[in-house]
Amino acid sequence: MPDSKPDLVLDSDGVCNACRSFQARVQVDWNDRLSELEKILQKYSDPSRPWDCIIPVSGGKDSTFQVLKVLQLGARPLCVVAATCHLTEIGRLNIDNLRALGVDMFEVSPDPKVRARLNRVGLSEVGDISWPEHVAIFTIPVRVAVQMRVPLLVWGENSQNEYGGPAAASSNNVLNRRWLEEFGGLLGLRVSDLVSDYGFSKRDLELYTYPTDHELSEVGVTGIFLGHYLPWDGLANSLVAQAHGFTSYGRATEGSMVGYENLDNYQTGIHEYFKFLKFGFGRASDHASLHVRRGRLTRKDAVDIVNKLDGAFPWTYMGKNLEHILAPLEMSIEEFVEICDQFTNRSIFKVDGAGKIVKSKTGQPVKLVPLV
Repeated sequence: MPDSKPDLVLDSDGVCNACRSFQARVQVDWNDRLSELEKILQKYSDPSRPWDCIIPVSGGKDSTFQVLKVLQLGARPLCVVAATCHLTEIGRLNIDNLRALGVDMFEVSPDPKVRARLNRVGLSEVGDISWPEHVAIFTIPVRVAVQMRVPLLVWGENSQNEYGGPAAASSNNVLNRRWLEEFGGLLGLRVSDLVSDYGFSKRDLELYTYPTDHELSEVGVTGIFLGHYLPWDGLANSLVAQAHGFTSYGRATEGSMVGYENLDNYQTGIHEYFKFLKFGFGRASDHASLHVRRGRLTRKDAVDIVNKLDGAFPWTYMGKNLEHILAPLEMSIEEFVEICDQFTNRSIFKVDGAGKIVKSKTGQPVKLVPLV
C-alpha cells in the first residue's frame, strides 16, 4: 500500500499500520471475543420486542455472513437495506437470497431523482459519486433503529480493526453525531450544506439526515462491529455466503482482482476510480494487500496483479457502459473526464510541459513512480 492512503502510516521498519494490526490478531483470544459477542446479544435480547437487533445489509457476501452468524447465535435480527444508487441484477438476486435465509427485512429506496442529483453533487464537489449511498448506509439503519426502538445495530467489518464499537464501551455508547462524522464518510460535505448551497429541500434529504442526539439517547441506539469479535476475512465470508445461496460475478469485476465483492452497484467502478485518481491506488491494491498479509500471494505476484488491473478507466462496470451509468446524472463522458482531471493528484501522476495530465491509450493517468 502507498503512504498516500489516508490514515496509513509506515513505521521505522517500513511496515504499515494495517499490517501491524493484522499481525496483532495472533494475540487475540477469539473464543473470549465470541463469548463477549454472545453476552452483548443476550444483553440486548428482549422478548417484548419483535427483533433483538438491526443488521444494516446490502445483500453482499459480508452482510450475508453477518446475518448467518447472528442467526447462529440465536438472535432475531431485523435486516435494513439502504438501497444502492444503481442496483445491479446480481445485487437484486443477493438481497432476495438474504431475505430467504429467514429474516424480516426493511428495504428503503430513496427518491431516485434526488439520489441522482446527490450523485452529481458528490462527484463534482468531493470526487465521490457514492457520497449519498455512503451517508444513507449509516443514516437509514439508525433512523429505523430510533423509529422501531431497537437499540442494537450489528455492523460488519471495522476498518480500523481496533475496537468493538460503542456497545462494547463502558460509557458513552450511543451512536451520536460524532460517531457518524468519524465513520460515515462525509468527506467534509455536510447534509445541511445541500440545503443552503445546492437547492435541496429538507424534505428531499430526510433519509440522509441523522437522528438528533436526543432521539438516539432516548432509545439508547448503539452498535458493534462483528469484525472485532470474529477473525474477519472477506474471502472466507464469501465462501460461507456462497454456500448459502450468494451469487458471485464469476470473474473479476473491472478494476478489481476478485468476483465476490462490490456487486450491487453499477457506480462502484467510478467510485473506485476516483480513489485511484486521488491517492494512486485502487481496489486491486486493497485486495492484493489483504491476500499478501494472509500468505495467499507473494508480494511479487501481487505487484504484477496491481500493475495490470489497478486504476483502469471505468469504461464499463459489470458489463454496463459508462455512458449508461452516467445517464441518470445527466452527465456526458466529456464532462466526466473533466471532473476526473480536477481530482487527479498531480503529485502522483505525470503532467507534460503544458501542465496537461499524461494518460495511457485507455484513458487513465500515468504514474510518476511505477509500483515495483
